[in-house]
Amino acid sequence: MQTRSSNSSATTALIAVLLVLSFPFWIGIVGGLFGLIIGIFGGVIGAIGGIIGGILGAIGGLIGWIFDWNFHFPFFFGHSSFFTLVAIILLVVILTKTRK
Repeated sequence: MQTRSSNSSATTALIAVLLVLSFPFWIGIVGGLFGLIIGIFGGVIGAIGGIIGGILGAIGGLIGWIFDWNFHFPFFFGHSSFFTLVAIILLVVILTKTRK
């Protein structure tokens, strides 16, 4: 007949062996979950950046369409519309009058 203490120590030893043998598996799962969480976080930040970039690109495209800007570096003012040149002249006049 076995005593309760010998059965308990055998169970403890078996659990210790199982934990030692399965340790790489558990570390892999924890590492994978950590990578998944960080990857989702990075994806959300990238999506937000893409949305902001799309909005700013649309605003820039709208402004470029209104002023008919065709940037041909270095002489892009020669291809601008009359409205663009008038707007730039008005901006310079307003800025020089406010400084006086």
